[in-house]
Amino acid sequence: MSFLVLLLAVWIEKFSALRQRVQRDGAWLGQLARLESNPRMAGHPWWVLMLLVLLPVALLGGLLLLLEPLAYGLLAWPVHLLVVIYALGRGDLLGGLGPFRDAWRREDLQAAAHVAKRDLDICADSGEQLLEGVQNHLLWQAYQSFFAVIFWYFLLGPVAALSYRLLALAAEHSKQPALVERAAQLRHAFDWLPVRLLAASFALVGNFVAVSRVMLHELLNWHISAAQLVEKVGRVAGEIPPPVAGPEGINSLDRIWELLLRAAVLWYAGFALWTVLA
Repeated sequence: MSFLVLLLAVWIEKFSALRQRVQRDGAWLGQLARLESNPRMAGHPWWVLMLLVLLPVALLGGLLLLLEPLAYGLLAWPVHLLVVIYALGRGDLLGGLGPFRDAWRREDLQAAAHVAKRDLDICADSGEQLLEGVQNHLLWQAYQSFFAVIFWYFLLGPVAALSYRLLALAAEHSKQPALVERAAQLRHAFDWLPVRLLAASFALVGNFVAVSRVMLHELLNWHISAAQLVEKVGRVAGEIPPPVAGPEGINSLDRIWELLLRAAVLWYAGFALWTVLA
């Protein structure tokens, strides 16, 4: 059932508006704001995380335990599908790059800097740094929006996928530094294994030798963040040239996207093989 759910999730993401209707965080973010403003919760970030992450995850686990024995599990798979869709990243990754791509293709660096700040929250001191920042944004967002979610869903089910997304929301939207730190620590633990698996996939579908050189030093490095690792490995795997203005710079974004697509196909092929052999 897991592989079927992952196939349907990709189809819905590409050809349906269901994702926008499912990914509504308003109620959860409102509860986060209320808990952060509660004086009794001040200084207790772990309690806030328990209420905002552990409680919804526990309720989901209980619901699945009730549904799994019924009708051979057919009543549970819509829940799986909705949770996976909710756990995917927010927004349209390629669509969000559209205005930047247009400005960069025209070699209008001022407009490119403006739309990068407006749409991607990226600032840079030079055009070269700006393009590198967008390249890194593409790699990181693809990882945390898609690869991390499908990894944890296939390995441990919807409970793990929902946990990952709620931790990400807490780390991104919390106004309390202590809460952000705790959520980021837990998310770092969640990221450690899938980001290295993605790096290995980049080696298989990209420049194997260059990726191996990077991973030789970073494979067991607990302190490097998932964003830093996926950005470093993705750039060498795709053999991304130095940043330049104009169409050649846009071509580097296309090369990164093609690398990500090849890695995604490799992951789905691995999931399919595991499903057949298991």
